Amino acid sequence: QVQLVESGGGLVTAGGSLRLSCAASGSIFSFNAMGWYRQAPGKQRELVALTTSGGSIKYADSVKGRSTISRDNAKRTVYLQMNSLKPEDTAVYYCYAEVRRSAYEPLGSYVEVWGQGTLVTVSS
Repeated sequence: QVQLVESGGGLVTAGGSLRLSCAASGSIFSFNAMGWYRQAPGKQRELVALTTSGGSIKYADSVKGRSTISRDNAKRTVYLQMNSLKPEDTAVYYCYAEVRRSAYEPLGSYVEVWGQGTLVTVSS
C-alpha cells in the first residue's frame, strides 16, 4: 500500500505564495514521475507540474514562470512552490506519483497513486 499525503494548502490573497508538500509512504522501491494536478470547481483535473526520475520537468502554461516543482527522493517528498497566485489558481491540488513497489516487480512497472487533495483558495 502506497499513500501520498499533501500539506500546505490554504487561503491566500492574490499575489501571495504557497508551498505544497507531498510525502509518500508505504511499499516503495522507486518512483518514476511525481507531480501535481489540480481540479477547480466544475472543471476537469489538469496537470500543474510533473517531474520524472530522469530529471525532466513539465509545467502547465498557466503556471509556468510562477511555480517551481522539486523532489527529494531520500525523503520521498515532492514540493510545489507557487508564487504570484491568482484567483484562477483556486482549486483542489492533488499529488500524483508513479511508483514501483518492489524490486521483484518488472522494470518499468509502475502504479499510479493519488493523494487525497489539498484546497488552495486565492482571494482577489
